[in-house]
Amino acid sequence: MPERPHNLPIRKTLANIAAASVKRRNFPLLVEKVVERFKERGHNAQKEAVKAWCMERAEPWPAFATALNPGLWTETETVCEAIGRAAQAKIDRLGLDLGGPGHYPLLYFLTRHVRPRAVLETGVAAGWSSQAILTALRENAAGHLYSSDFPYFRLKDPEQYVGYVVDESLKDRWTLLIDGDRNNLPEIAGKVESLDLFHYDSDKTYAGREFGWNSVKDKLSSQAFVLFDDIQDNFHFRDLAMSLGRPFRVFTFDGKYVGLITMG
Repeated sequence: MPERPHNLPIRKTLANIAAASVKRRNFPLLVEKVVERFKERGHNAQKEAVKAWCMERAEPWPAFATALNPGLWTETETVCEAIGRAAQAKIDRLGLDLGGPGHYPLLYFLTRHVRPRAVLETGVAAGWSSQAILTALRENAAGHLYSSDFPYFRLKDPEQYVGYVVDESLKDRWTLLIDGDRNNLPEIAGKVESLDLFHYDSDKTYAGREFGWNSVKDKLSSQAFVLFDDIQDNFHFRDLAMSLGRPFRVFTFDGKYVGLITMG
């Protein structure tokens, strides 16, 4: 998801940030985000190397899905076309840019394929991925989604926009926490016995990704799939995949790269 999800006048943006900062749990997280992003500002040369690594390994995800389950791939195409149209219509009516979607077709496919008892995602934003996962869980008639987010604090009262496109009828299978990964992930890890699908799409710094992984790795089941978004930003996904020694794949989606690790 883009780090700058909307285009507001700078004065209004700063006022919104100030208002968010005074909230009890927000200020330390805001400071931490600024510090981590400042640390990685000078890594442009490395980003070119990361992008080259991704390009060399990227493959079309429909081929992967078709090989794994051709019938389910056909279902995914149909369902996710409808999800995309409905979500975009809601965003258009809102008139705010809440950021682009994660790889929601792949998430729908994996949720239907794995039939998970529990799914964890980080980085909800408008909720494209949440909508896809929850739709798949409804089709499975089983499973629960746990989501961790930190609202876009440049917006006024940003909490109201988290998961904006998610249908009310799907929310009975959804636990949404919005106090940031540092607060949310330990809480979620304490609630679940195991995770069959983990989707990371929040803090894109190396440190943020590492914290997310370390928070949930002991909860991943033997059949779990792990999906990281925007892996072109740094070498975290490469380093993690190499250290695990598990099968991994790189796909393109919406002009970005996503990385998939198979734990089983």
